[in-house]
Amino acid sequence: MSPSDPPSVRLRPEIVALPAYRQGQPAAASAFKLSSNENPFDPLPGVIAAVHAETAFNRYPDASALALRERLAERFDRSVDEVHVGAGSVALLAQFILAAAGPGDEVLYSWRSFEAYPGLVTVAGATSVQVPNRPDHGHDLPEMATRITAQTRAVIICSPNNPTGTIVTADEFESFMAVVPSDLLVILDEAYCEFVTDPEAVNGLPLLSRFPNLVVLRTFSKAYGLAGLRVGYALGPVAVLDAARSTAIPLSVTGVAVAAAIASLDASDQLMRRVRALTERRDRVWRLLGEQGWSIPAPQGNFIWLPTAQDTTDIADVLSAVGLIVRPFPEGIRISIGEEESVEKLLGICADIVDDLPPGHPARKLG
Repeated sequence: MSPSDPPSVRLRPEIVALPAYRQGQPAAASAFKLSSNENPFDPLPGVIAAVHAETAFNRYPDASALALRERLAERFDRSVDEVHVGAGSVALLAQFILAAAGPGDEVLYSWRSFEAYPGLVTVAGATSVQVPNRPDHGHDLPEMATRITAQTRAVIICSPNNPTGTIVTADEFESFMAVVPSDLLVILDEAYCEFVTDPEAVNGLPLLSRFPNLVVLRTFSKAYGLAGLRVGYALGPVAVLDAARSTAIPLSVTGVAVAAAIASLDASDQLMRRVRALTERRDRVWRLLGEQGWSIPAPQGNFIWLPTAQDTTDIADVLSAVGLIVRPFPEGIRISIGEEESVEKLLGICADIVDDLPPGHPARKLG
């Protein structure tokens, strides 16, 4: 059967039509993989040792990841039941959407944002309501507020936004929450929060006590460098987290992932020094690209966004040809901040690219 042939059994048509999640393109050994927002540093020796010590593969893990939840509860001054652990923050997001929305319901989010959002909503049987980003590539929260209806069951806010790197400010978020119905679930996706250096950015943790309809998602995949082990966590009201737990695939968080996450918490100071090195590299790349003539939103994740529009495919191909594997979207290109050795190559080719962009191009500064 060819990929275009219809299935031979009866399936949900919206699922058959749904494109699969597209992972960042892998890179050859001679290239730099800047397509998946991974942490380029090798795992810490202490984390590797913790993984090697977890040898009881013949036994099921603790389904609730209690040891990790206890550590996170202590770290964030929450009760253990106010912490939920899943196989990455995207798995948690799927659980909350399933808990809140079904056929006839709507899930509201900004677009473009994390590419998994539309698929997760469709799988739940609900309908996506996408509100275009502002011209500066950030969330248009006032417009999002006007799009809330009686059918809206969840709102997703991504800060820093993937793939544009823009933040939602604390003032913007609190103004939004002030007009949102108190029984509407708001999911604040903070997968890249550790990379934020803008003091005006929203921080969901202190807001949990003020807004009982708020859930905050975070992950060990990015700043903590555990992308391959799949572990993330949610903080929020017990009743909401319990509903998400009811939708979870049992035993999906492995003992190895829990051990690595706990070891990473033990090594937080060292890991955050790595994060600071990446944010300094990010800011340097952004500044130098701006000096070349690129018009790029101020990045607050571990990536930058080139709004290359109709030229995206051609520019991504040029980058790939010189060994820079990036992540193209219809509206632009996301480039992860990778090894220091990738920076010179990136800046060199980008200088040539921007010079070839016509005046008025959305990725080129005016003047």
